[in-house]
Amino acid sequence: MSGTVSVFVISPDTRSERRFDLHTTIEQIKHKLEFITGIPVKNQQIALYNAENDTKPVTSLSDDSRPLGFYGVRDYQFLKVVDTDPSASFTGQLTDTSQVEKFELTDEAYAQRQDTVLAYKQRHKIGRFADASAPASSGHTPHVNIPIGSRCEVETAEPGFHKRGTVRFVGPTKFGNGEGVWVGIEYDEPIGKNDGSVQGEKYFTCKPNFGVFVRPDRVTIGDFPVEEIDFDDEEM
Repeated sequence: MSGTVSVFVISPDTRSERRFDLHTTIEQIKHKLEFITGIPVKNQQIALYNAENDTKPVTSLSDDSRPLGFYGVRDYQFLKVVDTDPSASFTGQLTDTSQVEKFELTDEAYAQRQDTVLAYKQRHKIGRFADASAPASSGHTPHVNIPIGSRCEVETAEPGFHKRGTVRFVGPTKFGNGEGVWVGIEYDEPIGKNDGSVQGEKYFTCKPNFGVFVRPDRVTIGDFPVEEIDFDDEEM
């Protein structure tokens, strides 16, 4: 039996996958989770769930002296961390954008900027800005060199905001008048618009609000890591 377990850790402000030694006590786990969730050890209340959307926990990790393995934790279960005193640590306020003034840039203003991906593609005649004199495709679906499973970044009009994810689909669709190629992407965060389905048609599978479809010219393929802070267990 393996001495470690991989679980998903969820708090009001974070969601990540972590690996823990089953012999680690709950108190030691809480010290590790403070760096991940921002919730002080004394304010943490941890419950174990089989699935993220379950309403009833499998158990509560209530005894700080017990090892993690005592609670029968299995791979890919969920540890939900609740802050019993959010006023002391501002839990939840980091993700509450209701009081934050949203930066908006019109399409016209974005088109005038010279420091954007759009401007770069215009200068180098990439994507939809390619030479219009090139031979027509004669009704055939154009070839798009975007491999399924590739890491990618999606062009956005908001400076400094990177939409990163993994390519899950490339090809024609029934929506969009059935014209051209669309790229289906599973975002790293729930900033998408669907679960890989559009108008009742399933093109790929992901969690709700993690999926999106965009035109190929908005997609840049590369070694884009998930923007997540990670900690070495030995330094916690």
